[in-house]
Amino acid sequence: MRLGPLFISISGTELSRDEEQILLNDLVGGVVLFSRNYQNKDQLKMLVNSIKALKYPSLFVSVDQEGGRVQRFQDDFYPIPEMRSLGKMYDQSDHIAMQAAYYAAKILGIELMNVGIDFSFAPVLDIDYGVSEIIGSRSFHSDPKIVGHLASSFFDGFQDIGMQCIAKHFPGHGFVKEDSHQNTPVDQRSIRTISKDLQPYKNLINKGLRGIMTAHIKYPLVDKKLATFSKFWLIEYLQKELQFNGIIFSDDLMMKSTDFLSSTMQKVNASLEAGCDFVLICNSMQAVSECLSKLHFSDEQFTNLEKKSSSLRPLLNNSYDTESNLVESKTKLDLVQNSL
Repeated sequence: MRLGPLFISISGTELSRDEEQILLNDLVGGVVLFSRNYQNKDQLKMLVNSIKALKYPSLFVSVDQEGGRVQRFQDDFYPIPEMRSLGKMYDQSDHIAMQAAYYAAKILGIELMNVGIDFSFAPVLDIDYGVSEIIGSRSFHSDPKIVGHLASSFFDGFQDIGMQCIAKHFPGHGFVKEDSHQNTPVDQRSIRTISKDLQPYKNLINKGLRGIMTAHIKYPLVDKKLATFSKFWLIEYLQKELQFNGIIFSDDLMMKSTDFLSSTMQKVNASLEAGCDFVLICNSMQAVSECLSKLHFSDEQFTNLEKKSSSLRPLLNNSYDTESNLVESKTKLDLVQNSL
């Protein structure tokens, strides 16, 4: 069996037979979990195991677990602080804030690894310009340099436990007011101005970042196409200029910001042609079925994707005591948060 470019969602806390059959299709490469898929840790672990048991190599299982208001799993999971709170902490003490970011990432990563999750779509590298409600407190700070410092510490926390980061939303969602879930935001800045916001990406790419998620935003002074559908942004700038050689994920193609293309297949093809490796199709099995019946993916594409994406799997260290490290990280995060 093979892993293809589609990341999809499922309906409940266990797989239905229809969902099992869809996940067995070679074109499906992973699953994105949501709050509706979670009851408790034991149930979640069983669900993840059932997904991964379907084929080999196993499907990737992912989630948006950022901290703050975006935590799909909450009960029995440590309440990771919102990233803005770490930015405010940085304004008082950069050293303490960077420690907090590091331990927050370790806690988040260990808890996800303990239930079999491969990675979270985090951290958010968007700059907080004070205009985007959908980003808002999910951003570390209004200063790109500070975002870069805190994101680097967050990255280190993930790396030290063997989990990869998927940074988002490239090249940036923080300057626009519109929510890309509902509209197609337009950022009228020049590439020279936008490039100042990309320092956090440069930092993490230099540290070995393996995954980036795109923004469903248009930057007409740079390219008329949505960033997710833009060869300029994904190939010319991200891969060639910034020298990123990891995996590129589209944001969810069911978001209304992409609806100027009339079909899901058009969206998928536009994303893949622009340079995306994986595309997200969430909350629409009808759209998934359309892609399974129409998408052509060659043997060479399958081989290249499987080889390239293997670096996203957690690096499990049998000598690593996850439970004691989790307790220690929670204690240290509590201490640093209470030290100011």
